[in-house]
Amino acid sequence: MSDKTAITPTRAQDFPEWYQQVIKAADMAENSETRGCMVIKPWGYGIWELIQQQLDRKFKATGHQNAYFPLLIPISYLEKEAEHAEGFATECAVVTHHRLEPQKDPVTGKTKMIPTGELAEPYIIRPTSETIIGAAFSRWVQSYRDLPLLINQWANVMRWEMRPRLFLRTAEFLWQEGHTAHETQEEAIDETRQMHRVYEDFLRNHLAIPVIPGEKTENERFPGADMTLTVEAMVQDRKAIQAGTSHYLGQNFSKAQEIAFTGRDGVKQYVHTTSWGVSTRMIGTLIMAHADDDGLVLPPRVATQQIVIIPVTPKEDSKQAVLDACKALAETLRLEKNFHGDPLRVHVDARDIQGGIKKWEWVKKGVPIRIEIGPRDIETRKVCVQRRDRASNEKEFMDKEDFLRSATDILQDIHVTLLTRATEFRDANIAPCDTIADFHAHWSKDNPGWLLTPWAGTPDEEDELSKLHKITIRCLPLDKQDEPEANCILTGKPTKSRAIWGRSY
Repeated sequence: MSDKTAITPTRAQDFPEWYQQVIKAADMAENSETRGCMVIKPWGYGIWELIQQQLDRKFKATGHQNAYFPLLIPISYLEKEAEHAEGFATECAVVTHHRLEPQKDPVTGKTKMIPTGELAEPYIIRPTSETIIGAAFSRWVQSYRDLPLLINQWANVMRWEMRPRLFLRTAEFLWQEGHTAHETQEEAIDETRQMHRVYEDFLRNHLAIPVIPGEKTENERFPGADMTLTVEAMVQDRKAIQAGTSHYLGQNFSKAQEIAFTGRDGVKQYVHTTSWGVSTRMIGTLIMAHADDDGLVLPPRVATQQIVIIPVTPKEDSKQAVLDACKALAETLRLEKNFHGDPLRVHVDARDIQGGIKKWEWVKKGVPIRIEIGPRDIETRKVCVQRRDRASNEKEFMDKEDFLRSATDILQDIHVTLLTRATEFRDANIAPCDTIADFHAHWSKDNPGWLLTPWAGTPDEEDELSKLHKITIRCLPLDKQDEPEANCILTGKPTKSRAIWGRSY
């Protein structure tokens, strides 16, 4: 008999369905009545709040300020930047009327709400905010002394999604979008690269996800950008997820929207702009990178609860003493221990339900450390410690004082274990490829992983290969653009550049 798992089907049996079942079992989110949209439940939203808080600190440490801009964007703003608008045109939700009027059906007697009051100019529910923020920047910038402008917005956006998948692709999702304006090209490119590094660091050191930082090809750039930098993650079915992007927009938006200033020489100039963002897609990436066949596995820094203490109360006469011991341990951990500068998040599960049910709920929710305390543990001053990065039936009995001293070390070790595991998996599934025959053969396999190839093809040649195998160049890795000269797999031209190809979400 095969071992039972908390999640059915397993990853090996049906990865897409496994993913949906992990989210359900962890009680993270559910589909909404509004097609393509999701309800993010407290456990899932708690993860997003932690991502938001920790990223926000990094943004502010690099000089950025938060602001908020309108949800509705006049259609004329998108028309000013044709390439940008075309890139989002098929995904836009359009508001055309400004009121509803009730109208009773004479047959059924039911009241229907009929849109009336057509707007003179339609609005677009923001798919991204370059144009509306650019309009504000054009008012705020007069002189070189007003620069740089370093603005970030935490918001929701809307992009009609034909094949929604919780967290990864939904019509409405949450994100942050940074928008900056600079005096020179050099400053703007430095900003683009700086925020790219922030994302790489965050994914590695907070989410335990080893990403490959690189530049997108011309075909894959953000609409209207001169350069798009990306961080690409490999998940457990060997597909890629674009986990964050940072764009140098040149003067494309500033010229379209008249974001101009008087330079140091007294001459009118246009600013150089950037934008950069990550979204709730990060949570989907986290699930696909770390979860197992028993449910979610959370990196400690973004775990809604880092430690859950489960009282074991077989007898009524010792129940209160066990509960008191659990609460005392939780309070000591919260007050005396910090993990990366934040107090530990500790929860005592005092619900009046069976201990086995509690255990499996927290396994499926991915809590990094579970502690059990029973009457005998009070006498021996021990605690039963279970780690989510290890087998669900594995446990260790520790002296309570030893656990108090080592709790944060255990959390850090869990992070290191998850990061190491994900790195080894990724590296084992990126294969070098030097011939077009091997390239074609690779994509005929199921879940084949990524290829690293010499590349000097044109955008049209790239597009042809992409359509043939339903793949894309995920990025041109930053550390692989000055390699020993080799022949491009398609054209045969000598090149020092390498490209990573893969299937993606």
